[in-house]
Amino acid sequence: MHISVEITRASTPWVLLGVSNLWGAIVNRFQREDTEGGCTAPAPGRKGQESRSPLTILDGYIVREVLGPFCLCIGGFTIILLSGYLFELMDLIFVKKVPAGTVMRLLGYKLPSIVVLTLPLAVLFATLLALGRLAKDNELTIMRMAGVSLFRIAAPLLVIGAVVSGITYWANEKVVPEMNHREANLVRRIVFEEAPPSIEEQVFFRDPEGRFFYIGRVDSQRRQLHNIMVYDVKHGPYPRLITAAAGEYGESKWYLRDGIVQELDESGLVENQVRFQHMELPLTGKPERFFGQQKTTSEMSRRELGEHIQLFQQSGLQVDDFVVDYHLKLALPFASLIFVLVGAPLCFTFGRGGRMFGVVLSLVIMFLYYVVTSVARSMGANGLIPPLLAAWLGNLLFAGLGLSLLTRNP
Repeated sequence: MHISVEITRASTPWVLLGVSNLWGAIVNRFQREDTEGGCTAPAPGRKGQESRSPLTILDGYIVREVLGPFCLCIGGFTIILLSGYLFELMDLIFVKKVPAGTVMRLLGYKLPSIVVLTLPLAVLFATLLALGRLAKDNELTIMRMAGVSLFRIAAPLLVIGAVVSGITYWANEKVVPEMNHREANLVRRIVFEEAPPSIEEQVFFRDPEGRFFYIGRVDSQRRQLHNIMVYDVKHGPYPRLITAAAGEYGESKWYLRDGIVQELDESGLVENQVRFQHMELPLTGKPERFFGQQKTTSEMSRRELGEHIQLFQQSGLQVDDFVVDYHLKLALPFASLIFVLVGAPLCFTFGRGGRMFGVVLSLVIMFLYYVVTSVARSMGANGLIPPLLAAWLGNLLFAGLGLSLLTRNP
């Protein structure tokens, strides 16, 4: 008996093709297990006789689809950003006659921070490009018809985002600060060859005697300092903390005005406090050694920055901007996970545009995320919102958006 079936709906052929391909993948899997393991594949309806691996063929397929664009985006973004930095360094070669080898060292020192910056962007672009391609070719629809939930489809992408976030945090703590410090010191040495060392504002540094310094604002023309803090760990048995509202600096002395000297006990509490109107602070050592110890927040790990913030808080100084940066050193590495959490459900909903849609959506998400983070950081640094909330506000908003989209499309 011959039975003929006529298909009238225009959308049915790709559905049948997708189901056929999916069934073929399942059959191939069982055939490989049968060939390699020497056993018979279990029947589909018999439960409990096959131990299921947490990593399925579908997970491997999605991961392979993402890894290509991910590596390509890392390489592409790194080359673009390095090229921009190299363009800035051209003046060192042609104007200051800096050897090409020194410029290459600067590029090498800059490379880790650029790679870390590109990782979240690469995760976002790779997620949306891969899912956009799957949605355009109706493969996401086939997965849904096979009973796979959107959260289960996004699970391997969320794992990739979490792993990249962990790598980013580790690099920001162990590699990037040291490389940034070496780069900054090399630039300072190049500048020092033509001009005397100058004091930089909002920078931490240490002199040869082991004293820690911080200056909030510097007027180089008048040689004036504002919001000064000196932490002397070798003064007597316990540290001494000196803060001053203003002062001037000379070659071997600082002249401080309107300040406080605090003697600390073994617990770090103030044991004695004396106010002064004028104070001379002698400095020792060559300027190159003295200013070579300068560090910005980008040259410090989260632990180092936390130690300096603790000193500020003991002296009564308001350092909300540094507290925000301290929390951002933990919040920003989570951008990779947040981008997957937001990008994946958006692609499930509006992903029929293919790869071009993924590029446009990536740019929009990236722009909005960093705008929210920058605005929140500014608000936290100026005391409008708590520093902890300022650092995590972008992550909270976008994570909430991503979770709501996932739950709305189970």
